[in-house]
Amino acid sequence: MTKAVFIDYTGTMVMEDEPYTRQLLAYFIAHSDLKDPGEVLNVVWTKVKELEALSYDENFVKNDEKVDLILDYCVKNCGLNGDLEYMHDVWRKIWVHAPLFEDVKPFFERSTLPIYIISNDDLSYLEESVRLKGLKPAGIISAESVRACKPHRKIFEKALEIANVKSVEAVLIGDSVTSDVEAAKAVGIRPIYLSRSRDVEIEGVKVIRSLDNIDFKTI
Repeated sequence: MTKAVFIDYTGTMVMEDEPYTRQLLAYFIAHSDLKDPGEVLNVVWTKVKELEALSYDENFVKNDEKVDLILDYCVKNCGLNGDLEYMHDVWRKIWVHAPLFEDVKPFFERSTLPIYIISNDDLSYLEESVRLKGLKPAGIISAESVRACKPHRKIFEKALEIANVKSVEAVLIGDSVTSDVEAAKAVGIRPIYLSRSRDVEIEGVKVIRSLDNIDFKTI
């Protein structure tokens, strides 16, 4: 019997292609050797994943620190010569103001189960973001609470502890095979993969195209 729903934040609840992200990409292109949005995203996300993998225990760094490290890398390796404080400020706005997908609020409103957000974003930004969006999750589990980023099992174990449920009593909804689906399975949580853009199949995993597809009576 399902007693708790865990849900990823970026890409699952909030959009990644949004105005502040496009603003930051345009600034990167205008002030660096990177002249294509895809090239910028590739460099940035590669560094994000590298830093998240290294960000553990005594080496844990919060997102503001990761941004400074990424920008410094781009200065040294990608010809970035813009206003770094301005870029950092836009990055913060992405964390707080990225808009919800249309199915998120109805999902929360009709839920008969407690919903917990799991994210690598810093807690202060997550709390401000959900407050501005009028959402009331049962809890927020951020990477900084365990000093480890998804897909590390510690963040999912902390979620189970906070929700006070066993792994077989929880489901996790997310849009990443590695950070959500495989990570949840590793601790015994049943994953539900959200693929908004296309039909996919993952053996042994429920795949949905929208949060509207979630039936809380049978989840």
